Amino acid sequence: MTTPARAFLPGLELSRILYEEAVRPLLDAEFPGLRYAAARVGSGSEVLGFDTARSADHEWGPRLDLFLEPADAAAYGKRIHHLLAERLPKQVRGWPTHFRHADPADPVGHMELIEGPVDHRVSVAGVGGWLHDHLGLPLADPTPGQEAWEPTLGGEAWEPTVRDWLAVPQQKLAEVTGGAVFHDGVGALTRARETLSWYPDQVWRYLLACQWQRISQEEAFVGRCAEVGDDLGSAVVAGRLVRDLMRLCLLLEREYAPYSKWLGSAFARLPGADDLLPTLRGAVTAADYATRERHLCDAYERVAAAQNRTGLTEEVDPSRRTYHSRPFQVLHAERFAQALARTVTDPDLRDLPLTGGVDQWADSTDFLGRPGAVRAAVDALG
Repeated sequence: MTTPARAFLPGLELSRILYEEAVRPLLDAEFPGLRYAAARVGSGSEVLGFDTARSADHEWGPRLDLFLEPADAAAYGKRIHHLLAERLPKQVRGWPTHFRHADPADPVGHMELIEGPVDHRVSVAGVGGWLHDHLGLPLADPTPGQEAWEPTLGGEAWEPTVRDWLAVPQQKLAEVTGGAVFHDGVGALTRARETLSWYPDQVWRYLLACQWQRISQEEAFVGRCAEVGDDLGSAVVAGRLVRDLMRLCLLLEREYAPYSKWLGSAFARLPGADDLLPTLRGAVTAADYATRERHLCDAYERVAAAQNRTGLTEEVDPSRRTYHSRPFQVLHAERFAQALARTVTDPDLRDLPLTGGVDQWADSTDFLGRPGAVRAAVDALG
């Protein structure tokens, strides 16, 4: 790979420059009057604002996502792709617009300066089709004048169902609602991003209940593992509980949780994270059970108090206590799960088990990347 001798700049800024200085002039000249949206959304650390110079080693660079009306995407998509391949500048601020593949079987691209047409990273799609592929949202039945593959979300009144929400990993929702939109002459992308910006109130309450339920199921294991001499097992369970507390804090602050690589970075941005970081760090670095338990209980109490401040339920005592007759200090987090569950009145949610959204009970990347399999699994839960 040829590495440009230029200083790093955030990927979203590079995408904006690519659009304003290269792509927009070409579209205006060759397709006058074409309605489209230009954005940088989807996968990529830059979409969440976490990219660094390290990100430039693969699939980072001058990238852009163009969204057309469904009929225009079908009619002009290939022409636009070829136009940009032939006439895009070879580099933007020193970063090549061509992405080579080291292995034909490997889809990962690496920037490289070349002569001739560039294999660029400017995609062209319809908003509905892209969201169907990215999120697994269902397609609409065709109506007169509508393409058979056009999804329901092309219309103003589109709303995801409860099962839609539960079947989309938070990482995917963050990818759709993050990033930047540089122009939207169609409107569908902006409407979809607004619709998906956060969960409906009843779904939010249900997911919070499920996250507290997860914590309740393992909080006593930290002590039980230590009691039988399994300090490693105790530490592993503590790490899992810290992860669940971090995801719970993001839910409370109405922020989608990214996958593990960026979970700590996203958590650190939250209001009040500085107060929690020492206790969470102490829980995962503790060399003995007593210290580990103390830090975890400090964290439980602070997050429980934050839950009470939301006013979503009646106040629940946030103080630590023993685990039944055993000498382990816990929160008994199921008390918060039950209080929240009592506020869930939506008939599509109230009878569901407290399993939650797909990424509250599954974390296999290969599974979460298969929307059809995820939807089938969510439907099978109840």
